[in-house]
Amino acid sequence: MISARLAALLVLCSVAGTASAHRLSPAFFGLTEIEPNTFQAQWKVSISGGLADAMQPQVPAGCAVVGAVRTYTVDDARFDHGRISCEDRLPGKLFEVNGLAATQTDVLLRVDYLDGRSFTHRLVPESPSVVIPEESGALDVAATYLVLGVEHILLGIDHLLFVFALLLLVQGLGRLIATVTAFTVAHSITLGAATLGFVHVPIAPVEATIALSILFVATELARGDGGTGPLMAQRSLTARFPWLVAFTFGLLHGFGFAGALSEVGLPESAIPLALLFFNVGVELGQLMFIAAVLVLGWGLRYLSVPLPRWSARLSAYMIGSVAAFWVFERTVTAI
Repeated sequence: MISARLAALLVLCSVAGTASAHRLSPAFFGLTEIEPNTFQAQWKVSISGGLADAMQPQVPAGCAVVGAVRTYTVDDARFDHGRISCEDRLPGKLFEVNGLAATQTDVLLRVDYLDGRSFTHRLVPESPSVVIPEESGALDVAATYLVLGVEHILLGIDHLLFVFALLLLVQGLGRLIATVTAFTVAHSITLGAATLGFVHVPIAPVEATIALSILFVATELARGDGGTGPLMAQRSLTARFPWLVAFTFGLLHGFGFAGALSEVGLPESAIPLALLFFNVGVELGQLMFIAAVLVLGWGLRYLSVPLPRWSARLSAYMIGSVAAFWVFERTVTAI
């Protein structure tokens, strides 16, 4: 457990200063055809780091913005709405985002046509432009949403912190597999239900409750010697039934995933495929994180790095402090 405690301290120190709600990182440019060759346009980009000024989508050749563009701010994102009219068909035209090559983000482009066809493509700094085709192939949709899922979980510090706290609490490989599986099944259920419209939950209270779930696990961690002491084993609900706790809170985290996915939406012609691969991406990213923590723990155990006995409790307090800040911040936002 010494190596696990040191891993906790290293990871917590790296994420404590980046405590934020889990949002999808890409900018989003959507074109929805409302009449032949006329599109409702939406441009959304995080303004953190000046990205709103650094990136400028270019209207395809032969197209023009019709009417005034309305700009307003919601949370930390800027939204621009307008209409784009083209002289002829949009497929075959080049779409480009100026300034993207100088950033470290990406842009999700989605075009929805009147006849139900759609095109989804992820623009990256190395390739900031694309010739718009008639519609996306299944492989393009799958690859785009797989990457979005991986990005989301690896940038969702709150989700990772919850999983990390569970890793510190759960003893034994079998119990660890059962716990991670329960968390996966639970958030897959609510992600699908919320995204498909079967359940509607306000995102702000969900965000606050997710932070509360991390605080709960941190409290459980602090009650014993990093989750291994006899007192912990006798009284802690999480230590006795980690899979049950993981499943219960996993339902909440699934609503959080759905809220982030709603920022960019799903292509109408490939909703099941996009949802499936977004979820697969989330699971892949989660497994990558778990593997990294286990490898780090093995490496530190191999090096036999000594740590004081109170280091595990300090880890619990650090997790709890970050989570408590999130609870306060998100509760104020939700009011």
